[in-house]
Amino acid sequence: MKTLHAYLNSLPKSERSDFIRRCGTSEGYLRKAISTGQSLGESLCINLERESCAAVRCEELRPDVDWDYLRNSNPATQPTQEVTHG
Repeated sequence: MKTLHAYLNSLPKSERSDFIRRCGTSEGYLRKAISTGQSLGESLCINLERESCAAVRCEELRPDVDWDYLRNSNPATQPTQEVTHG
């Protein structure tokens, strides 16, 4: 959350407002989450990383999520579950 806090503080007010809007949240929500150490939803983490051009990483925001699995997954190489009809 330190990186998110620093990133938000580095943006001029108008850019910060645009960034937060593109992430689909509010500044108040993010500030409260930062100050209380609240867990952010996975979708919000992805939005924050995407909109910050990876300056804020999902792994820092939610270290409890296996982001490495998602980053290294390739749908074409994922095991498929065989469906049997019987």
